[in-house]
Amino acid sequence: MVSLVPSLTEAVAVSGAGVLAGVTDWCTHPAELGGAGAAGAAGAGGGPVRIGGTKNPDVRAIVDLAPDLVIANEEENRAPDLEALRAAGLEVLVTEVRDVPSALRELERVLVGALGLVRRPGWLVDAERVWRGVEPGARLDAFVPVWRRPWMVLGRDTFAGDVLGRLGVRNVYAGHAERYPRVAVEELVRVGAGCDLVVLPDEPYRFTAEDGPDAFPALRPALVSGRHLTWYGPSLTEAPTVLGAQLRGRGA
Repeated sequence: MVSLVPSLTEAVAVSGAGVLAGVTDWCTHPAELGGAGAAGAAGAGGGPVRIGGTKNPDVRAIVDLAPDLVIANEEENRAPDLEALRAAGLEVLVTEVRDVPSALRELERVLVGALGLVRRPGWLVDAERVWRGVEPGARLDAFVPVWRRPWMVLGRDTFAGDVLGRLGVRNVYAGHAERYPRVAVEELVRVGAGCDLVVLPDEPYRFTAEDGPDAFPALRPALVSGRHLTWYGPSLTEAPTVLGAQLRGRGA
């Protein structure tokens, strides 16, 4: 199997050891996979081959691996790359994740339906239980930049937006026509005057205490874990606790 999605790479790797032949440069979890920047090289101990990025995978390298299945995501991966893999005779399973329930369903489809596990792994059962018990608390209004230069924010119909909503954070751009609109910083400052905070994840753009809050000095910044906000995999079991603390300024 080849995974083109970091979330799915982690989910498969911790649920079915040894089944991944190839992963992207950005597949950093579980820890034994190593970090980014190892493109084209097998992991330590003969682990999966790095086959490029999520947006620019090495199609030839994937075909040469002759996987029985390639797992992808309609948002993270480009349709032309997936079409090229299919044209080369490979089976491609494309997930669609827009909220927590669809993430749980798609994970079961990959792990039980495609990977062939006889039952859902324990961490997935735990994630379902954890999210059923989430209490959102007092509502906070916020916007959520995901990129800088140009500024882009979470818009409508996103997994991360649903995660935040379940934790009591209302994304003020949730009604935007686009899923990831580009917004001038001047507008963000103006909109921020009616918000409680700005949510700044450390991926896909790595916002830090020195890079991000400076643009919105009048607004409380919540620096949050991008993996817990945007990944759908084993991190789902921890996400409510980790994000809840970060959003309300209590630390991770």
